[in-house]
Amino acid sequence: MASKSFKASRSPLSISSDVEDSQSNKLPLPKAITLGRRTSSARYSSCSRDDDSEFGSGNGEYSSYTVHIPPTPDNQPATPPSDNQPMDAISQKVEEHYVSSSLFTGGFNSVTRAHLMDKVIESETNHPQMAGVKGSSCQIPGCDAKVMSDERGMDILPCECDFKICRDCYLDAAKMGEGICPGCKEQYKATDLDGDFAEKARPLSLPPPTIEMSKMQRRLSLMKSTKSGLMRSQTGDFDHNRWLFETRGTYGYGNAIWPSGEGINNGKDDDAVEPKELMNKPWRPLTRKLKIPAAILSPYRLLVAIRLVVLGLFLTWRVRNPNNDAIWLWGMSVVCEIWFAFSWILDQLPKLCPVNRATDLNVLKEKFESPNGKSDLPGIDVFVSTADPEKEPPLVTANTILSILAVDYPVEKVACYVSDDGGALLTFEAMAEAASFSNTWVPFCRKHDIEPRNPESYFSLKRDPYKNKVKSDFVKDRRRVKREYDEFKVRINGLPDSIRRRSDAYHAREEIKAMKLQRQRRDEEPLDTVKIPKATWMADGTHWPGTWMQPSADHSKGDHAGIIQVMLKPPSDEPLRGAIDDSRLMELSEVDIRLPMLVYVSREKRPGYDHNKKAGAMNALVRASAIMSNGPFILNLDCDHYIYNSQAPKEGMCFMMDRGGDRICYVQFPQRFEGIDPSDRYANHNTVFFDGNMRALDGLQGPVYVGTGCLFRRIALYGFDPPRTKTHSRCCGCCFPRSKKINDKEENRALRMGDSDDEDGNQLSITPKQFGNSSFLVDSIPLAEFQGRPLADHPSIINGRPPGALTIPRELLDASTVAEAIGVISCWYEEKTEWGERVGWIYGSVTEDVVTGYRMHNRGWRSIYCVTKRDAFRGTAPINLTDRLHQVLRWATGSVEIFFSRNNALLASSKMKFLQRIAYLNVGIYPFTSIFLIVYCFLPALSLFSGQFIVQTLNVTFLVYLLTITVTLCLLAILEIKWSGIELEEWWRNEQFWLIGGTSAHIAAVLQGLLKVVAGIEISFTLTSKSSGDDEDDEFADLYVVKWTSLMIPPITIMMTNLIAIAVGVARTIYSTIPQWSRLIGGVFFSFWVLAHLYPFAKGLMGRRGRTPTIVFVWSGLLAIIISLLWVSINPPSTTDQIGGSFQFP
Repeated sequence: MASKSFKASRSPLSISSDVEDSQSNKLPLPKAITLGRRTSSARYSSCSRDDDSEFGSGNGEYSSYTVHIPPTPDNQPATPPSDNQPMDAISQKVEEHYVSSSLFTGGFNSVTRAHLMDKVIESETNHPQMAGVKGSSCQIPGCDAKVMSDERGMDILPCECDFKICRDCYLDAAKMGEGICPGCKEQYKATDLDGDFAEKARPLSLPPPTIEMSKMQRRLSLMKSTKSGLMRSQTGDFDHNRWLFETRGTYGYGNAIWPSGEGINNGKDDDAVEPKELMNKPWRPLTRKLKIPAAILSPYRLLVAIRLVVLGLFLTWRVRNPNNDAIWLWGMSVVCEIWFAFSWILDQLPKLCPVNRATDLNVLKEKFESPNGKSDLPGIDVFVSTADPEKEPPLVTANTILSILAVDYPVEKVACYVSDDGGALLTFEAMAEAASFSNTWVPFCRKHDIEPRNPESYFSLKRDPYKNKVKSDFVKDRRRVKREYDEFKVRINGLPDSIRRRSDAYHAREEIKAMKLQRQRRDEEPLDTVKIPKATWMADGTHWPGTWMQPSADHSKGDHAGIIQVMLKPPSDEPLRGAIDDSRLMELSEVDIRLPMLVYVSREKRPGYDHNKKAGAMNALVRASAIMSNGPFILNLDCDHYIYNSQAPKEGMCFMMDRGGDRICYVQFPQRFEGIDPSDRYANHNTVFFDGNMRALDGLQGPVYVGTGCLFRRIALYGFDPPRTKTHSRCCGCCFPRSKKINDKEENRALRMGDSDDEDGNQLSITPKQFGNSSFLVDSIPLAEFQGRPLADHPSIINGRPPGALTIPRELLDASTVAEAIGVISCWYEEKTEWGERVGWIYGSVTEDVVTGYRMHNRGWRSIYCVTKRDAFRGTAPINLTDRLHQVLRWATGSVEIFFSRNNALLASSKMKFLQRIAYLNVGIYPFTSIFLIVYCFLPALSLFSGQFIVQTLNVTFLVYLLTITVTLCLLAILEIKWSGIELEEWWRNEQFWLIGGTSAHIAAVLQGLLKVVAGIEISFTLTSKSSGDDEDDEFADLYVVKWTSLMIPPITIMMTNLIAIAVGVARTIYSTIPQWSRLIGGVFFSFWVLAHLYPFAKGLMGRRGRTPTIVFVWSGLLAIIISLLWVSINPPSTTDQIGGSFQFP
């Protein structure tokens, strides 16, 4: 294994004056990484290699790497001679293969290193894009490195003599050997393949700069020019968007070309994309809003108004007619009912404007696919997060990755990033195995249009797999792929034992070496026991830089270096058809076999730093992806949520690319679950929320972000405001829209530059405070903003881009790019920045997803809810009662944190609509309903124990109010079922679990939240397990497992109390002298109402086949005795042997 060290990240770039180079007619020097000196505050201080310092004295620890900086107004190098282009193309191809085969590590007080790995996993890899792919050996004497290969797996041979040379030897020959081939001793020449590659990969250059002006003069003259019309007439601010268009500027890393004359040239004349072909089409919308029929929505709104009036009249009557016989019972019931009415209003008002939406994928194809096959769609970076391979099985994560790699989206526009927050070698090798198996699975899916593209789900389908399959070789291909997948599962499931055996073998070898060395040093002295830390070893025989199975210093879950491994390097921009080869499993001559880029990322963790759990991991991926691929859109998925509809990203892109799409911050897809019991005992599908509440919010300012299945606009995550920001009045935003545009410079942080020296300096000085000290990250922001714009193919589209602007191929990865990515995932990078406060995922809550979406809506963005005909994503949910309660506890705890933080909707800005504010207010308040709900669940029992009721008598007025409220509630439920598409049983399950969660997890969340606010006690976070039960024969074995938790105590107490109260009330009434039947009926009715809601909870306690824990009966008996004694002390019998009235013990 070879390694190369990088001392500094790419942030502080040493930029030389290109004007002086152009004046002297010399080729400008390549921009190089400046070396960084580590300071006491863990920061890098810039130090140029030309400085007279210890770094410039030839210290061998540091190496310089050429960095390509995209041309900007400050960096406009002259076009290099055409003779050097083939040589540069070969160097880029070799460098990219080196990067994809290297494991990059680094972080706090450590050197950034690139470990060249000739073996990533123990099984053989054969896809040319994958890391560690086998190749020919270098022919240089004494060098055993592998020759680099191209996208087809063929050896890259830079000389016509076909002399095989590795990457390092080639660079030595090119730099120190003056480009002389070690084989034929002649100057390197380019082959036809290399020439074609050079034409495609040549970066777009800007017009040469004016020699008479300096860089600052060019900027100032550009910004103050009145001829170009770049100044906004209203404010006088510099319009950065128009600057991008009129100067054809390219900023940062990514793909963008600009119109030249009548066509957009992509480097070759035959590949030019003509805007006329894209512009001369009739404009058609990509999406449509489908309104709910008025026959359903109008009565629904009318019933809401009627029930609101009836509730007001009922509460007024209840307050004016107290029960003087039991004033304490009346007071508690009235307070609870007032709160329930308030809670119902908060939940019901945002449901007044539900909408449905539809997309048109045919229009998307017409707009963004050119006749020559080039795609103009923007790039998507897919984030997958995992933290613990024990609770989140690697096989589940691997299937999610395979569904992403097989997505129906332009291959070169997709990049997948896997965040392993545990830094486990098991996850690393599982992802490498998935990348290897994707060479078989992805072409199979493309060839036969497989759905779903998760192999585990596909091969588990209970329907006919051969239906609608027309190709004759489908049966043969499916059988072969199934056999390969079974072998893949065996390898994944055997990884823990394989890693353990390998580590034990290497550890034994190290111990033997240490003992031999000890004997050599101490020939006569007695030998001591050799103790060597038991490391975890990778497949290539080196230490794993992440978490070891036996944790030690620098190798534990909270203390390890940052790791980046490019599992699959970026694909070529041209389709790559499979070769006709009998050795392959399938015939793929007409199938594109390219794979999207796949990157493994494990951010650095060190003791003493707050890593902010999942939100911190997501922000690390945002920064790393901005440097490596810079997709303008980000798709966020949990490790157990896979792509069920391969066209789901296109469905979401329809909203982003449609008219007005530049004001959409994210597109949220509904969560759908597999493995749920048929009766959905604990409302795991949660359809009332996903099909009811979320559709309703889509008619306001948009649905809330729920943590997964969400397509983000990257610049919205960066904390910028949307274009054309509006403020909203305090009244209903959907029924009475009153808005006005604002122009607040301090609040509206749009992408713009200052128009004077002072303002420009202030903007540059504030950038590190916002995004950190990576200038490369900052430079990528405007390009991501430009790529995410809709097409400017309609007069009403104000902030658009020209058609064909995203057809240029992506730049190749180099070592310095990945080294910069290592720097931005360091544990110290976010210090003194706005990451987690305004930029990226927001910290400070266990429900960081809701807070992140709230911040975007609070800045004026809107979101969209995309419900596809075929489910977009599917995942798993805990069907065990204890796991489900802990999940609800975490959500409710996050809501309590939101209520007591500055993210409370009461403090929202005027950019948020009124009803949207009500919806977010309900998110923070709903856990507090549990306090009143528990009291109200005990009221029937207290009524039966005391012989009193919440009203004096069951008169007609009370019964009429009660009947009206109940009937309107049922009618509202029916109409809500109509416009949301849910079923009545699902609605009833949701009502049942609302009471179960409200009497258990929600009250615990309120107590935990108060402890955190008052006493500062942090709330522990429990990761929801994705593993199934032990009984593999029963799919729902986990449903019947009873795991005791203290959250079960309140519901058990409520059930036992109401059952005993019913028995006591019936006995008193039957044997009393003057029976009070009205009070008995009222108390028993409400007790049965409570028990009916708690029925799924009681059924879950029973388990299966009598597997009820003894602790359940012990607690139930003790609680029953305590409650009985309490009743006796409150209302003792008239005699020692008498119950109620005339009943006598025999």
